[in-house]
Amino acid sequence: MSTAAENAESVGPGPRLAFILHWFPKPSETFIYDELSALRRRLVPLDLFTLYGPWSGHLSPDMPAEDYPVRRLGVRATGLLVRDILFWLRKNGTAARRLWRTVPWRKWSDPEMAGENLWAFLCGFRIARLAREKKVHHLHASWANGPATAAWVASRLTGIPFSFSAWAGDIFPPDGALSEKIRDSTFVRSTCRSFVAHLQQQAGPHADKIHVIHNGQDPSRFAPVEVLNQPRLRLLALGRFVPKKGFAHALQAAAQLKKEDVDFHLTLGGDGPEARRLKRWARDLELEERIAFPGFVPRQQTDGLFRNTDIFLMPSVVDPAGDRDGIPNVILEALLHRIPVVASNVGGIAEVIRDGDTGRLVPPGDASALTAAVRDLAQHPGEARAMAERGRQLVLREFNLETNCRKLLDLIARHSKGGHE
Repeated sequence: MSTAAENAESVGPGPRLAFILHWFPKPSETFIYDELSALRRRLVPLDLFTLYGPWSGHLSPDMPAEDYPVRRLGVRATGLLVRDILFWLRKNGTAARRLWRTVPWRKWSDPEMAGENLWAFLCGFRIARLAREKKVHHLHASWANGPATAAWVASRLTGIPFSFSAWAGDIFPPDGALSEKIRDSTFVRSTCRSFVAHLQQQAGPHADKIHVIHNGQDPSRFAPVEVLNQPRLRLLALGRFVPKKGFAHALQAAAQLKKEDVDFHLTLGGDGPEARRLKRWARDLELEERIAFPGFVPRQQTDGLFRNTDIFLMPSVVDPAGDRDGIPNVILEALLHRIPVVASNVGGIAEVIRDGDTGRLVPPGDASALTAAVRDLAQHPGEARAMAERGRQLVLREFNLETNCRKLLDLIARHSKGGHE
C-alpha cells in the first residue's frame, strides 16, 4: 500500500522530473537532500524513485522524508516488478527483449556491482511504468551506478530522456556499463572537473555530453568561527569510516604530534566498517586522552563541532578497489565556517584546497606531510585564517546551492521530453 508521502506530488512550472536514487533520505548524502530541497523550493514538479526501501540507520531531524513524493522499491516490490516486466514485454516487446538479451549478461566490474546493477535493471521496468503513468518528462539518476542503470532501462522502454550525475565511487572503477549509459543519456553531470577526463575516456565519441556542475551549499547555514586562539590545538575529521577516507593517517599524524609535545585534541566523527580498527589503533598509539570518537554525527550537531575546531583534516586516499573522494562536502562546510583545512590531493579536492592559497594540500597516505602541514598552520595562525577566508570566498563563488541547482535545471530543460505516448 502506498503511503501519503508516496502519493504526494510536487506542483509547479516546467518539465516534470523523476530522480532515481539508492535510498532517500540517507544521512551521508546531505548534498543530495539539499539539492532536491532546492528543486522543491523552485516548485519543480518532482517524483523520487529509490531502488531500496527506507534507510534504517541514523537520520537527522532536519532531513524529513514525509513531505517528499518518494516511491520506494526494495524486495517488497518484487511482485510489482514481475508484473511490470510482463507489462513491458506486451507493451514494447522489442525493447524489453533486447534489454533482457544485453544488460543482465554483461561483464560487471565485481560481484557487488553485478548484484546492484541486476537489481537496478529489474527496478527499471517498474520505474518505466510509474514514469509513464505520472507523465514524467525527464529521468535523472543521482548516481552513475545502479540508479543510472535503472534510468537507462526506463528510458529505453519509454523513450523518456535520462541523464545522471557522477560523483566518485560510482565511476571508480566503472561498473561495466558506464560507456553505454553515457552514450544513451542526454547529458552527464560531473560534480568535479578532475573526473571529466575519466568520463570522456568512457564516453568516446560522446565526450561532449559531459558537463561540470559542482554540488552546492547553502551559505546561510554557516557562520565563520574564531580559530587558533586557544592554548590547545583542536583538530576535527568527519566522514564514513571506510578506507578511502584515510583516517588511519590522521591517527599516525596525531601520534607524531604527541611525540613532538604538541598540545592538541582530535575529534574523529563518523561510523562505518573500520570503526573498531581505528579505535583499536588509537589505543595502541596511546592516544586515548587525545582523541574522541563521538560516532555518527547528525547534521544538526556538526555545527557545534565546527565551532570548537581550529583545523579540519581530510586525509583521503585511493582505496585498493580504486574508490576515492570527489569533493567531500565536509571540506566545503569547514571553509564556510572559515576553518583552515589540511587535505590530501585526491579526486577533486585540489579544486577547492589550493596549497598555500585556500588551505594545505598534502600527498595522499603521507602522515608526515599531514603532521607538518598541521604544525605549520598552528605556528602561523594569521596565514591560516587568511587561507581559510580565501577558501570561504571560493566556496561562495563556485559552490552556491541555488546557482548550481539552476545550472542543472537548465541542462534538464534543454533535454526533457515535451510529451508522452
